[in-house]
Order: sequence, then structure tokens, then C-alpha cells
Amino acid sequence: MSPKSPLLARSGAVEAGGLDSGIAAHYGDPLREQRALAMGEAVTDLSNRGVVTVTGPDRLSWLNTLSSQQVLSLAPGESTELLLLSMQGRIEHDARVLDDGERTWLIVEGSSAPSLAEWLTSMKFMLRVEIEDVSADWAVAGSVSPVPAWDGYLVWTDPWPGVTPGGYSYSDAGEDAHPGFERPWHEYLIPRAGLEQAVEESGRTLAGSMAAEALRIAAWRPRLGAETDDKVIPHELDLMRTAVHLSKGCYKGQETIARVHNLGRPPRRLVFLQLDGSQHTLPAAGSQVLFGERAVGRVTSVAQHYEMGAVALALIKRSVDPAAELLVDDDGEQYAAAQELIVSPEAGQAVGRPTGLLRTPRARS
Repeated sequence: MSPKSPLLARSGAVEAGGLDSGIAAHYGDPLREQRALAMGEAVTDLSNRGVVTVTGPDRLSWLNTLSSQQVLSLAPGESTELLLLSMQGRIEHDARVLDDGERTWLIVEGSSAPSLAEWLTSMKFMLRVEIEDVSADWAVAGSVSPVPAWDGYLVWTDPWPGVTPGGYSYSDAGEDAHPGFERPWHEYLIPRAGLEQAVEESGRTLAGSMAAEALRIAAWRPRLGAETDDKVIPHELDLMRTAVHLSKGCYKGQETIARVHNLGRPPRRLVFLQLDGSQHTLPAAGSQVLFGERAVGRVTSVAQHYEMGAVALALIKRSVDPAAELLVDDDGEQYAAAQELIVSPEAGQAVGRPTGLLRTPRARS
């Protein structure tokens, strides 16, 4: 696990828990920090993320055979995302992927870096690759807009919510209407020993993880460990748009990916919830989502957004009426929840549909 961030020593810093332990939840004013981050006036400390590198001449062809993504021809500086799946197509690892021409960098949740490095090492066989968990040496920092002072650092630019080559959108929202386009996202790789100096040189204020999470939720962006469980498949989270290439070669879990996409429907769907904020509290992640008196899913992430108020992501049964008013139940305290579709209930069963539904990639600024 990554060491605690040196930025926790900043005045007003309050350490986060859960997935974001080791970095600051906020520095004294979460909503102000969130607004500054959204406006491109702040950066956020993501140094609890894990960083794994793969070197060697076979690195891209090897990762191509293991993962859901086409990375064989990944150009230096190009950003993408990949998934490592079980034989049943369930998500075991995801990684933000960047190659610098000599090594491939995988940015992951901090707790998963050791297990990812161990698994990749076990899959080397006789190939010319070397895997290293470099989380102790490298930190990650995020920003909505590029940071000119950090031009010398490697930067991963989130492809979300574009539909990347070979991908497919499971959302009914028009591409121009997808809220993810309001939150472009960049993650910089910075030597851990120089993180404090880099923040100073950025010329921007600091925003805590609460700010970054609220913007992520509003962008409908799923996160490993939050929106995932031991049964989740990419279709349920709309990750087919950025993390899966539907026409690449074989990889573990491909059969499930193809079967559900072409012939079936995902059993659950990710949904955005606008919560009743009159209680002035937030439900906990993991709270039940109710349709009437029937439990139909669970809240996966929740935040107070600086403009929209209380918002959440939830994973619910596909069959739930998209127009239904839902309730979130947190140990007896209930919150009215209006749902907004992320994954359409009609997603899947692509075979036999009219042609032209595969949305083409959209250029990112």
C-alpha cells in the first residue's frame, strides 16, 4: 500500500477513509475546493494510487493478449484504459495505461498494485517483460485542465466518456449530452519525493478527495472498488465505451463479453441518483436502493456536489422502471432518489440491430 501523502501535513488537511485513505478528504472547505477543481484552478492529490510498470520489447503485445483493450499499437504518450477479467468476464483489475516508448505505466487503485504486479509476474512465462510495483517512488496528482508547469511529467488523459476505437456506448444519452464531457480529467505521474514542490510550482490550490469524487460521480465515471463487486461485468458500468475493444483477439473473459453484448443483456445497470437533500445528511455507500418496499440494488458512491447537491451512483437491477422514483435506505433513514439513466435497460443484444449504432470516437481537447 502507498505511504501516506506528505500533503496531509498541510494546514486544515483531514485524512480520508476507505478507498482514499492516505490522502486528504479536504483541506477545510470541501465545496470551495470542489468548485476550484471544476474550474481548473486546483489540483488534487492522488498519491494513494498504485503505479506498476512493465518494461521489455514484448510489453505491449503481452498486455494485449491479457487484457480487454487493444494496446498493441499504443503510441508513446497515448492514453487508454484496460481491464483484466476472470473467465466469467468479471472485473478483477482495471488500469489507466500510458506508454512512454520504453515502458508501460499502469495507474491503479493503491490497494490493488501489489496483487496486480504479482499476477502479471506469474503470467510472464518466457516473454521479454519485467514488472515492477513503483508506487513507493511515484505519486499521482489530478486536474480537470492541463497544468502548464507540469509539462515535463507524463500525463494520462482519461478517454471517458468518449467511445474509443472498438468500444460501444451503453447509454441512451446523446454523446454531446453526456455529463462526462464537462469533466475532462488528467492524471500526472510525479516523483513522490518531489510531490510537495510540484504542487507549489503548479500555481494552483489543493482540492481534497471529496472534491474529486463529487466530480467523478457527476461525470458518471465508475471506479474500481466503489462501483465494482465480485460479480460486476463491464457492460453494467458502461465501461464498454473506454475499456473494451470488441474486435481484438482472444483474452480471458472475452466469451462473456461477446455473449452478453451480442445475445444477452447485463443483469444490472449503473444509474445516477439525484438525492433529496432536505435531511442535510448523506446516505452511506452500500445503502440499499428500494423500489417500493423491494430492494433492487445498492448505492456505490455518494457525494455533495457544489451545484447539484446530494448525488450518488448506484448499481440496480436492469428490470427497474427507468421512470420510477426510488428510495435509498441507510439503516432506516430514507432518501427520495430520482434516477437518471447511465446504462440503458435495453443495452445488449446487439446482433440483428440496425447498423450504425456503434458510436465513433470523439476527439478530446
